[in-house]
Amino acid sequence: MNKLIFRKFSLDILNFFLISSFSITFIVWIIQAVNFLDLVSDDGHSLKVYFYYISLNFPKIFSKTIIFVFFISVFYVINKYNNSNELIVFWNNGIKKIYFINFILKLSFLFLILQLVLNLFIVPKSQNLARIYLKESNIDFLPKLISEKKFINVVKNLTIFVEEFRKDGVLKKIYINEKVDQNNSKIIVADSGKIIKKNNEFYLRLYDGGITNLNKVNSFVLNFSETDYDLSNFSTKSITHPKMQEINSLIILNCFKEFLLNLNTKSQNSFKNVTNQTCHDRELKSISDELYKRLVLPFYTLIISLIAASLVVEPKSKYFFRFHKLNIFLIGSFIIILSQISLKFFLISISAIYTILLLPVMLVLIYYIILILITKSKLNFL
Repeated sequence: MNKLIFRKFSLDILNFFLISSFSITFIVWIIQAVNFLDLVSDDGHSLKVYFYYISLNFPKIFSKTIIFVFFISVFYVINKYNNSNELIVFWNNGIKKIYFINFILKLSFLFLILQLVLNLFIVPKSQNLARIYLKESNIDFLPKLISEKKFINVVKNLTIFVEEFRKDGVLKKIYINEKVDQNNSKIIVADSGKIIKKNNEFYLRLYDGGITNLNKVNSFVLNFSETDYDLSNFSTKSITHPKMQEINSLIILNCFKEFLLNLNTKSQNSFKNVTNQTCHDRELKSISDELYKRLVLPFYTLIISLIAASLVVEPKSKYFFRFHKLNIFLIGSFIIILSQISLKFFLISISAIYTILLLPVMLVLIYYIILILITKSKLNFL
Protein backbone atom coordinates (compact mmCIF):
# COMPACT_ATOMS: atom_id res chain seq x y z
CA MET A 1 0.00 0.00 0.00
CA ASN A 2 2.78 2.39 0.98
CA LYS A 3 4.54 1.75 -2.34
CA LEU A 4 1.38 2.69 -4.25
CA ILE A 5 0.98 5.88 -2.23
CA PHE A 6 4.57 6.96 -2.80
CA ARG A 7 4.37 5.96 -6.48
CA LYS A 8 1.38 8.23 -7.04
CA PHE A 9 3.08 11.02 -5.10
CA SER A 10 6.31 10.76 -7.11
CA LEU A 11 4.38 10.60 -10.40
CA ASP A 12 2.52 13.79 -9.48
CA ILE A 13 5.83 15.53 -8.82
CA LEU A 14 7.33 14.18 -12.05
CA ASN A 15 4.32 15.21 -14.16
CA PHE A 16 4.28 18.73 -12.75
CA PHE A 17 8.04 18.98 -13.17
CA LEU A 18 7.97 17.87 -16.82
CA ILE A 19 5.10 20.17 -17.75
CA SER A 20 6.60 23.18 -15.95
CA SER A 21 10.21 22.67 -17.00
CA PHE A 22 9.43 22.11 -20.66
CA SER A 23 7.03 25.05 -20.69
CA ILE A 24 9.63 27.39 -19.19
CA THR A 25 12.39 25.93 -21.36
CA PHE A 26 10.31 26.36 -24.50
CA ILE A 27 9.49 29.99 -23.67
CA VAL A 28 13.14 30.82 -23.00
CA TRP A 29 14.14 28.89 -26.12
CA ILE A 30 11.74 30.93 -28.28
CA ILE A 31 13.11 34.21 -26.86
CA GLN A 32 16.68 33.03 -27.45
CA ALA A 33 15.81 31.87 -30.97
CA VAL A 34 14.62 35.39 -31.80
CA ASN A 35 17.93 36.79 -30.52
CA PHE A 36 19.81 34.39 -32.80
CA LEU A 37 18.07 35.62 -35.94
CA ASP A 38 21.16 37.67 -36.74
CA LEU A 39 22.80 34.39 -37.81
CA VAL A 40 20.64 34.74 -40.90
CA SER A 41 20.15 38.48 -41.22
CA ASP A 42 23.72 39.56 -40.40
CA ASP A 43 25.99 36.52 -40.75
CA GLY A 44 24.62 35.04 -43.96
CA HIS A 45 23.69 31.55 -42.75
CA SER A 46 20.77 29.57 -44.13
CA LEU A 47 17.57 28.81 -42.22
CA LYS A 48 18.66 25.16 -42.00
CA VAL A 49 21.83 26.16 -40.16
CA TYR A 50 19.83 28.52 -37.95
CA PHE A 51 17.26 25.92 -36.83
CA TYR A 52 19.91 23.27 -36.26
CA TYR A 53 21.98 25.68 -34.20
CA ILE A 54 19.14 26.87 -31.94
CA SER A 55 17.84 23.32 -31.44
CA LEU A 56 21.18 22.36 -29.88
CA ASN A 57 20.68 25.09 -27.26
CA PHE A 58 17.63 23.31 -25.82
CA PRO A 59 19.57 21.02 -23.39
CA LYS A 60 21.47 24.01 -22.00
CA ILE A 61 18.27 25.94 -21.23
CA PHE A 62 16.59 22.87 -19.74
CA SER A 63 19.55 22.18 -17.43
CA LYS A 64 19.38 25.71 -16.01
CA THR A 65 15.72 25.37 -15.00
CA ILE A 66 15.93 22.07 -13.12
CA ILE A 67 16.74 23.31 -9.59
CA PHE A 68 14.08 26.01 -9.50
CA VAL A 69 11.37 23.93 -11.20
CA PHE A 70 12.07 20.92 -8.97
CA PHE A 71 11.65 23.07 -5.87
CA ILE A 72 8.39 24.50 -7.20
CA SER A 73 7.17 21.02 -8.15
CA VAL A 74 7.74 19.49 -4.71
CA PHE A 75 6.39 22.59 -2.98
CA TYR A 76 3.28 22.68 -5.16
CA VAL A 77 2.44 18.96 -4.90
CA ILE A 78 2.87 18.83 -1.11
CA ASN A 79 0.80 21.97 -0.71
CA LYS A 80 -1.86 20.51 -3.00
CA TYR A 81 -1.93 17.26 -1.00
CA ASN A 82 -2.15 19.24 2.23
CA ASN A 83 -5.04 21.42 1.03
CA SER A 84 -7.01 18.38 -0.15
CA ASN A 85 -6.18 16.45 3.06
CA GLU A 86 -4.43 13.73 1.05
CA LEU A 87 -1.42 13.83 3.38
CA ILE A 88 -3.61 12.17 6.02
CA VAL A 89 -3.44 9.00 3.90
CA PHE A 90 0.31 8.85 4.54
CA TRP A 91 -0.02 9.30 8.31
CA ASN A 92 -2.96 6.85 8.60
CA ASN A 93 -0.84 4.17 6.90
CA GLY A 94 1.86 4.52 9.53
CA ILE A 95 4.23 6.60 7.43
CA LYS A 96 6.21 8.91 9.67
CA LYS A 97 7.03 12.42 8.57
CA ILE A 98 10.77 11.72 8.60
CA TYR A 99 10.21 8.76 6.25
CA PHE A 100 8.20 11.03 3.98
CA ILE A 101 11.08 13.54 4.00
CA ASN A 102 13.57 10.73 3.32
CA PHE A 103 11.58 9.67 0.26
CA ILE A 104 11.72 13.18 -1.20
CA LEU A 105 15.45 13.35 -0.48
CA LYS A 106 15.95 10.04 -2.32
CA LEU A 107 13.84 11.34 -5.20
CA SER A 108 16.03 14.44 -5.40
CA PHE A 109 19.07 12.21 -6.07
CA LEU A 110 17.50 11.25 -9.41
CA PHE A 111 17.26 14.91 -10.37
CA LEU A 112 20.80 15.45 -9.11
CA ILE A 113 22.06 12.69 -11.42
CA LEU A 114 20.03 14.15 -14.28
CA GLN A 115 21.65 17.55 -13.77
CA LEU A 116 25.15 16.13 -13.53
CA VAL A 117 24.70 14.14 -16.74
CA LEU A 118 23.37 17.21 -18.52
CA ASN A 119 25.96 19.64 -17.17
CA LEU A 120 29.02 17.41 -17.47
CA PHE A 121 28.33 15.63 -20.74
CA ILE A 122 25.24 16.49 -22.78
CA VAL A 123 25.27 20.31 -22.63
CA PRO A 124 29.00 20.74 -23.46
CA LYS A 125 28.67 18.21 -26.27
CA SER A 126 25.60 19.88 -27.77
CA GLN A 127 27.16 23.35 -27.49
CA ASN A 128 30.35 22.13 -29.14
CA LEU A 129 28.38 20.46 -31.95
CA ALA A 130 26.50 23.72 -32.53
CA ARG A 131 29.75 25.69 -32.80
CA ILE A 132 31.37 23.12 -35.14
CA TYR A 133 28.30 23.02 -37.36
CA LEU A 134 28.23 26.82 -37.49
CA LYS A 135 31.94 26.95 -38.29
CA GLU A 136 31.74 24.36 -41.07
CA SER A 137 28.50 25.63 -42.63
CA ASN A 138 28.54 27.54 -45.89
CA ILE A 139 27.38 31.14 -45.92
CA ASP A 140 24.75 30.13 -48.45
CA PHE A 141 22.38 32.91 -47.44
CA LEU A 142 24.89 35.58 -48.46
CA PRO A 143 23.53 36.10 -52.00
CA LYS A 144 20.14 37.05 -50.55
CA LEU A 145 21.81 39.67 -48.35
CA ILE A 146 23.42 41.51 -51.23
CA SER A 147 21.47 44.65 -52.00
CA GLU A 148 22.21 47.76 -53.98
CA LYS A 149 24.07 50.77 -52.58
CA LYS A 150 24.92 48.94 -49.37
CA PHE A 151 28.22 47.62 -48.04
CA ILE A 152 27.95 43.92 -47.22
CA ASN A 153 30.53 42.59 -44.72
CA VAL A 154 28.86 39.56 -43.15
CA VAL A 155 31.98 37.40 -43.60
CA LYS A 156 35.52 37.86 -42.39
CA ASN A 157 37.96 39.83 -44.54
CA LEU A 158 35.43 40.57 -47.27
CA THR A 159 33.38 43.66 -48.17
CA ILE A 160 31.06 43.84 -51.18
CA PHE A 161 29.36 46.91 -52.62
CA VAL A 162 26.90 46.90 -55.53
CA GLU A 163 25.67 50.08 -57.18
CA GLU A 164 22.60 48.47 -58.75
CA PHE A 165 20.83 45.12 -58.29
CA ARG A 166 18.42 44.51 -61.17
CA LYS A 167 15.35 42.30 -60.99
CA ASP A 168 16.84 39.86 -63.52
CA GLY A 169 19.72 39.18 -61.11
CA VAL A 170 22.34 41.29 -62.88
CA LEU A 171 24.63 43.33 -60.64
CA LYS A 172 26.05 46.64 -61.87
CA LYS A 173 29.16 48.51 -60.70
CA ILE A 174 30.59 45.94 -58.29
CA TYR A 175 33.28 46.72 -55.72
CA ILE A 176 34.97 43.93 -53.67
CA ASN A 177 37.58 44.47 -50.98
CA GLU A 178 39.27 41.29 -49.75
CA LYS A 179 41.88 41.19 -47.00
CA VAL A 180 44.17 38.30 -47.94
CA ASP A 181 46.32 38.50 -44.80
CA GLN A 182 47.77 41.10 -42.46
CA ASN A 183 50.04 42.60 -45.14
CA ASN A 184 48.15 41.91 -48.35
CA SER A 185 44.76 42.87 -49.70
CA LYS A 186 42.88 42.69 -52.96
CA ILE A 187 40.45 45.12 -54.59
CA ILE A 188 38.20 43.94 -57.42
CA VAL A 189 36.12 46.29 -59.53
CA ALA A 190 33.74 45.03 -62.21
CA ASP A 191 31.27 46.70 -64.53
CA SER A 192 28.67 43.96 -64.06
CA GLY A 193 28.16 40.47 -62.71
CA LYS A 194 25.71 37.90 -61.43
CA ILE A 195 25.49 35.26 -58.73
CA ILE A 196 25.80 31.65 -59.89
CA LYS A 197 25.84 28.31 -58.10
CA LYS A 198 28.21 25.46 -58.99
CA ASN A 199 28.53 22.24 -57.03
CA ASN A 200 26.44 23.71 -54.20
CA GLU A 201 28.86 26.62 -53.88
CA PHE A 202 28.12 30.27 -54.67
CA TYR A 203 30.25 32.36 -57.05
CA LEU A 204 30.18 35.90 -58.35
CA ARG A 205 30.68 35.84 -62.12
CA LEU A 206 32.23 39.20 -62.90
CA TYR A 207 32.52 40.94 -66.29
CA ASP A 208 34.83 43.72 -67.56
CA GLY A 209 36.87 44.71 -64.55
CA GLY A 210 40.22 44.61 -62.82
CA ILE A 211 41.96 43.09 -59.83
CA THR A 212 44.36 45.23 -57.81
CA ASN A 213 46.69 43.36 -55.46
CA LEU A 214 48.11 45.52 -52.69
CA ASN A 215 50.92 44.96 -50.20
CA LYS A 216 53.30 47.12 -48.17
CA VAL A 217 55.91 47.17 -50.94
CA ASN A 218 53.99 47.59 -54.19
CA SER A 219 50.81 46.84 -56.09
CA PHE A 220 49.83 45.49 -59.49
CA VAL A 221 46.64 45.43 -61.57
CA LEU A 222 45.22 42.57 -63.61
CA ASN A 223 42.36 43.27 -66.00
CA PHE A 224 39.78 40.66 -67.01
CA SER A 225 36.79 40.32 -69.29
CA GLU A 226 35.21 37.51 -67.28
CA THR A 227 36.14 35.73 -64.03
CA ASP A 228 34.47 33.76 -61.24
CA TYR A 229 34.95 34.93 -57.67
CA ASP A 230 34.52 32.05 -55.17
CA LEU A 231 32.48 33.04 -52.11
CA SER A 232 32.88 29.65 -50.42
CA ASN A 233 36.47 30.44 -49.40
CA PHE A 234 35.30 32.79 -46.67
CA SER A 235 34.22 31.89 -43.17
CA THR A 236 31.41 33.34 -41.15
CA LYS A 237 31.90 36.27 -38.76
CA SER A 238 30.04 34.27 -36.12
CA ILE A 239 32.14 33.24 -33.14
CA THR A 240 33.76 29.90 -33.97
CA HIS A 241 36.41 29.80 -31.20
CA PRO A 242 35.28 27.35 -28.49
CA LYS A 243 33.68 29.04 -25.49
CA MET A 244 34.15 27.73 -21.99
CA GLN A 245 30.69 26.17 -21.96
CA GLU A 246 31.63 24.06 -25.00
CA ILE A 247 34.81 22.53 -23.56
CA ASN A 248 34.90 18.95 -22.31
CA SER A 249 34.35 18.68 -18.55
CA LEU A 250 37.49 16.57 -17.98
CA ILE A 251 39.59 19.28 -19.62
CA ILE A 252 38.11 21.94 -17.35
CA LEU A 253 38.80 19.76 -14.31
CA ASN A 254 42.40 19.33 -15.43
CA CYS A 255 42.72 23.08 -15.92
CA PHE A 256 41.50 23.76 -12.42
CA LYS A 257 43.78 21.04 -11.07
CA GLU A 258 46.74 22.76 -12.68
CA PHE A 259 45.69 25.99 -11.00
CA LEU A 260 45.66 24.33 -7.59
CA LEU A 261 49.08 22.83 -8.24
CA ASN A 262 50.55 26.17 -9.29
CA LEU A 263 49.15 28.50 -6.66
CA ASN A 264 52.62 29.81 -5.84
CA THR A 265 53.30 30.97 -9.38
CA LYS A 266 53.12 34.65 -10.24
CA SER A 267 50.32 34.21 -12.76
CA GLN A 268 47.18 33.25 -10.88
CA ASN A 269 44.64 35.07 -13.02
CA SER A 270 45.17 33.14 -16.23
CA PHE A 271 46.64 29.91 -17.51
CA LYS A 272 49.45 31.28 -19.65
CA ASN A 273 52.04 28.76 -18.52
CA VAL A 274 50.03 25.56 -18.35
CA THR A 275 50.74 22.57 -20.53
CA ASN A 276 47.12 22.08 -21.61
CA GLN A 277 46.68 24.15 -24.76
CA THR A 278 42.91 24.51 -24.25
CA CYS A 279 43.52 26.26 -20.92
CA HIS A 280 46.18 28.51 -22.37
CA ASP A 281 45.31 32.22 -21.88
CA ARG A 282 41.94 31.30 -20.37
CA GLU A 283 40.87 33.44 -17.47
CA LEU A 284 40.91 31.58 -14.16
CA LYS A 285 37.51 33.01 -13.22
CA SER A 286 35.85 31.69 -16.39
CA ILE A 287 37.20 28.19 -15.71
CA SER A 288 36.21 28.20 -12.03
CA ASP A 289 32.76 29.60 -12.86
CA GLU A 290 32.09 26.89 -15.42
CA LEU A 291 33.34 24.15 -13.10
CA TYR A 292 31.10 25.45 -10.32
CA LYS A 293 28.03 25.54 -12.58
CA ARG A 294 28.60 22.02 -13.85
CA LEU A 295 29.74 20.18 -10.74
CA VAL A 296 28.72 22.07 -7.59
CA LEU A 297 25.43 23.81 -8.43
CA PRO A 298 23.45 20.57 -9.03
CA PHE A 299 24.04 19.48 -5.41
CA TYR A 300 21.80 22.32 -4.23
CA THR A 301 18.93 20.16 -5.49
CA LEU A 302 19.29 18.07 -2.31
CA ILE A 303 18.88 20.95 0.13
CA ILE A 304 16.08 22.39 -1.99
CA SER A 305 14.19 19.10 -1.72
CA LEU A 306 14.56 19.05 2.07
CA ILE A 307 13.29 22.61 2.37
CA ALA A 308 10.23 21.87 0.23
CA ALA A 309 9.63 18.61 2.16
CA SER A 310 9.61 20.51 5.46
CA LEU A 311 6.14 21.77 4.50
CA VAL A 312 4.78 18.66 6.23
CA VAL A 313 6.35 19.75 9.53
CA GLU A 314 3.73 22.29 10.56
CA PRO A 315 4.45 24.48 13.61
CA LYS A 316 2.02 24.48 16.53
CA SER A 317 2.30 28.20 17.06
CA LYS A 318 -0.54 30.04 15.32
CA TYR A 319 1.81 32.90 14.45
CA PHE A 320 4.38 30.68 12.76
CA PHE A 321 1.68 28.46 11.21
CA ARG A 322 0.17 31.47 9.44
CA PHE A 323 3.42 32.20 7.62
CA HIS A 324 4.71 28.61 7.41
CA LYS A 325 4.29 28.18 3.65
CA LEU A 326 5.61 31.64 2.91
CA ASN A 327 8.65 31.06 5.11
CA ILE A 328 9.42 27.73 3.43
CA PHE A 329 9.13 29.31 -0.01
CA LEU A 330 11.35 32.25 1.02
CA ILE A 331 13.98 29.91 2.49
CA GLY A 332 14.01 27.86 -0.69
CA SER A 333 14.29 30.98 -2.83
CA PHE A 334 17.13 32.25 -0.61
CA ILE A 335 19.06 28.97 -1.05
CA ILE A 336 18.66 29.18 -4.83
CA ILE A 337 19.95 32.77 -4.76
CA LEU A 338 22.78 31.70 -2.43
CA SER A 339 23.80 29.00 -4.91
CA GLN A 340 24.27 31.71 -7.54
CA ILE A 341 25.99 34.41 -5.48
CA SER A 342 28.44 31.90 -3.91
CA LEU A 343 30.15 31.94 -7.27
CA LYS A 344 31.27 35.52 -6.61
CA PHE A 345 33.39 34.45 -3.64
CA PHE A 346 34.79 31.25 -5.12
CA LEU A 347 38.32 32.54 -5.71
CA ILE A 348 38.81 34.75 -2.65
CA SER A 349 41.07 32.21 -0.97
CA ILE A 350 41.84 28.50 -0.79
CA SER A 351 39.62 28.15 2.27
CA ALA A 352 36.79 29.89 0.37
CA ILE A 353 37.18 27.42 -2.51
CA TYR A 354 36.81 24.38 -0.25
CA THR A 355 34.03 26.00 1.79
CA ILE A 356 31.94 26.80 -1.27
CA LEU A 357 32.59 23.36 -2.75
CA LEU A 358 31.31 21.71 0.46
CA LEU A 359 28.57 24.26 1.21
CA PRO A 360 25.62 22.35 -0.37
CA VAL A 361 26.59 19.14 1.47
CA MET A 362 26.95 21.01 4.77
CA LEU A 363 23.56 22.67 4.29
CA VAL A 364 21.94 19.27 3.66
CA LEU A 365 23.45 17.78 6.81
CA ILE A 366 22.52 20.76 8.99
CA TYR A 367 18.96 21.03 7.70
CA TYR A 368 18.41 17.28 7.86
CA ILE A 369 19.56 17.16 11.50
CA ILE A 370 17.15 20.01 12.30
CA LEU A 371 14.29 18.12 10.67
CA ILE A 372 15.14 14.97 12.64
CA LEU A 373 15.13 16.94 15.87
CA ILE A 374 11.81 18.58 15.01
CA THR A 375 10.03 15.38 13.94
CA LYS A 376 11.42 12.97 16.52
CA SER A 377 11.73 15.30 19.49
CA LYS A 378 8.47 17.08 18.69
CA LEU A 379 10.11 20.49 18.62
CA ASN A 380 7.57 21.78 16.14
CA PHE A 381 6.37 24.58 18.42
CA LEU A 382 8.44 27.13 16.43
